[in-house]
Amino acid sequence: MLESKSVSISFRVSPHFKNLLEAAAARERRSQTNMLEMLLFAYCETHSIEAAHHKTKTTLPAEGCTK
Repeated sequence: MLESKSVSISFRVSPHFKNLLEAAAARERRSQTNMLEMLLFAYCETHSIEAAHHKTKTTLPAEGCTK
């Protein structure tokens, strides 16, 4: 599942969570973002969770356009 763009998210975590994330990512030689993605994707696959697909915004031709 490859996405064409990434989005930024921000959330607060406990120092313990941050330390564990740093340790796990370092052990796997991954970035912290990649570690969270891998863990979330594995969890969702295990529990048959799928994300809702969002429709992309389409623009209609302006009035009078014949194309």
